[in-house]
Amino acid sequence: MNRRDATIRLVLLTVAPLAGAAQSTKSYRLGFLGTSSARDYAPNLDAFLKALRDLGYEVGRNIGIEYRWADGREERLPELAAQLVRLKPDVLVSHSTGVGAVQQVTSTIPIVMGASADPVGAGLIKSLARPGGNTTGVASQITDLASKRLELLKAAVPMLKDVAVLSNFAVPASERGLEEMAIVARKLGVRMRSFAVTAEPATFESAFAAILRERPDGLVVQPDPVVIKHGVLIAGFAAKNRLPAIGGSRQFVIDGGLLSYGGNFFEGWRLAARYVDRILKGAKPVDLPVEQPTRFELIVNMKTAKALDLTIPRSLMTRADEVVQ
Repeated sequence: MNRRDATIRLVLLTVAPLAGAAQSTKSYRLGFLGTSSARDYAPNLDAFLKALRDLGYEVGRNIGIEYRWADGREERLPELAAQLVRLKPDVLVSHSTGVGAVQQVTSTIPIVMGASADPVGAGLIKSLARPGGNTTGVASQITDLASKRLELLKAAVPMLKDVAVLSNFAVPASERGLEEMAIVARKLGVRMRSFAVTAEPATFESAFAAILRERPDGLVVQPDPVVIKHGVLIAGFAAKNRLPAIGGSRQFVIDGGLLSYGGNFFEGWRLAARYVDRILKGAKPVDLPVEQPTRFELIVNMKTAKALDLTIPRSLMTRADEVVQ
């Protein structure tokens, strides 16, 4: 064998394994069911997609995603879930009430929850440590944090005696959050009254009118995709009627609310991407304990506080993770 032949053979031996590896690279398909719209959910979706890219998944190269959006209409979820299941994706991804809709149409395709409220209480999983079935992912602590929001609002407004709570009861966690708040309200000597909204915008105006008739001193907004979508409307109502208000997401403060306290939804969706990665690599949902975000953020809107002539106590300001001016 001459030098030229030996060189060619060496090159072929070097390239062949790489070519084989390239040919064996698999492309995956995800199904994503969103309860709101692509526009409203864009920040969370961006966090999820970025985390997937960091894990080596690039849309159009080795992963494809089929989306279905309910646009806040809960009644559309079953049909949209069925559409995604018929596409036979490798993993289904959803959140909130969308998880239950997907579970109704498949018990075999792995389901990853992205920051879903109280999945144990909602019957989506058996427990955080042993979820069971084909579902795992991330649980937000909306229920656990509900009473804390009332405590924080009372700390910001010491004279608070009467509070309105705005909830979307299509989300089971809202009912349980209300029960937890009622216990704390009695301890704080605060009268609490509940007002319901749905995905229909008209229900917000009805709730606002009912709240004004009761003349509360403050407002607690229980977070869910529908309520978060109408954050500007809610914050505007609170500002116009000089109601100190607390929500459960940073976006509520950006929209003009006084306070927010909750888990970091972006972190939750980054965690969800890790679950997708592990399942695509062979893990079973039944073997993957459900995680919870570890960061909880208190955010204060000083511009809103000034407009309400409120002096936020120093004890509360020192606890704030972010102050919006």
